Amino acid sequence: MIKKQIEIANEISEQEIVYHLYFTQALIFLIALALGIYLFTPATFFAIWQWDVREILLYGGGCAALVLFVDFLLIRYVPEQWYDDGGINEKLFRSRSVPHIFIMTAIIAFCEELLFRGVIQTHVGLLFASVIFGLLHIRYWRKWLLLVAVVSLSFWIGFIYEWTGNLWVTIFAHFLIDFILALHIRYRTKEVNNDA
Repeated sequence: MIKKQIEIANEISEQEIVYHLYFTQALIFLIALALGIYLFTPATFFAIWQWDVREILLYGGGCAALVLFVDFLLIRYVPEQWYDDGGINEKLFRSRSVPHIFIMTAIIAFCEELLFRGVIQTHVGLLFASVIFGLLHIRYWRKWLLLVAVVSLSFWIGFIYEWTGNLWVTIFAHFLIDFILALHIRYRTKEVNNDA
């Protein structure tokens, strides 16, 4: 499966990967919207959106800082093949501009947190939302470290949501994690290409 994923990553163009990413996020958003209309009253929906800048920066930023610290330790100290997703992330981010990466990771964070925290976790619970989040990251299933990392991340962000009850906190945390890791991939790839 991993070899097949690498073959697919090599065959598919960067534009196709970006298209599939946006298509997937649009689908996630539409599912969240449909479920949200069915499951929420206006009052309960607006209750999870608290624009408390201090809370967003402190808890969302703190959550992201801890995750990034652990991620960069793993990147530094574990064998590269344990952390390799088959080249998808590299192909996705290596040629994107910083503003495009910013927009892309903001959309990912918003759509995924709306569905997994805002809708699923609010109505079914942390365990179910985190397991579903892990299952949807199919490309990590055969890479135990990546699978453990993504499921642990989902539980951690879910815990922060349980604690704060504020969806903006988890959106900000998710965004910071994705944005900084995407920039790391972009600049690391440029360094490797310049050294070659």
